Amino acid sequence: MSVTPADVAVGLDHVHKTYGTHQPVVALDDVSAEFVRGTMTAVTGPSGSGKSTLLHCAAGLDRPGSGTVRIGGTDLSSMSEKRLTELRRSRVGFVFQAFNLVGALDVEQNILLPSRLSGRRPDPAWVAEVIGRVGLGDRLRHRPAQLSGGQQQRAAIARALVTRPDVIFCDEPTGALDSRAAADVLALLRSAVDEAGQTVVMVTHDPVAASCADRVLVLADGRIVRDVPQPAPERIPGHLTPRGSSRPVAIREG
Repeated sequence: MSVTPADVAVGLDHVHKTYGTHQPVVALDDVSAEFVRGTMTAVTGPSGSGKSTLLHCAAGLDRPGSGTVRIGGTDLSSMSEKRLTELRRSRVGFVFQAFNLVGALDVEQNILLPSRLSGRRPDPAWVAEVIGRVGLGDRLRHRPAQLSGGQQQRAAIARALVTRPDVIFCDEPTGALDSRAAADVLALLRSAVDEAGQTVVMVTHDPVAASCADRVLVLADGRIVRDVPQPAPERIPGHLTPRGSSRPVAIREG
């Protein structure tokens, strides 16, 4: 299937990112990738492979040293920090391993926080649908400390969905959860793609989580070494062997 520019939610073109000056570390080395609307992509690889840096650059949280990043056709490279912040609030959703909920706010206030910060009034019908999707209708007045880890992550997903962003970036969304809660969260992300047409880009070290995606990108040493259509979890370790090597890359958390 051919992909047109209108189909691309996020695009990276020849992105380089280096950290440090005396002994520079290349985090991303000429990375190009397109993430198609209405799909779920898992980004995986060993610790230090560049997967979190890719997510941060793609989401406008970090600037690449060179190359371009586009969200919904908007080039981020020349945007001021103020405009980048506005774009992230209105067009990007985030789900983190540590949930990143505001402890002083209840669940409903946390879910509505991006809309309040962007100054946009959310559609009440959509808010109600999102709350129903994540199953937190009876927890809206609870604060994060009163919720289980799985409930906190569901609140974080609702917060990411409520602004109808171009893309939701997830950084190890199941890393702090037990297997049952992790399965619930993955099912929720999958339904956001299949039923709501959302675009999800998920960094994960977990082959089971990666197998829920439509596509898996494998990074090693700052480069994409595999681009795999949805594989079964037992096949993913076989795709973690860089080209030209017979030794698989060990996946570690982080």
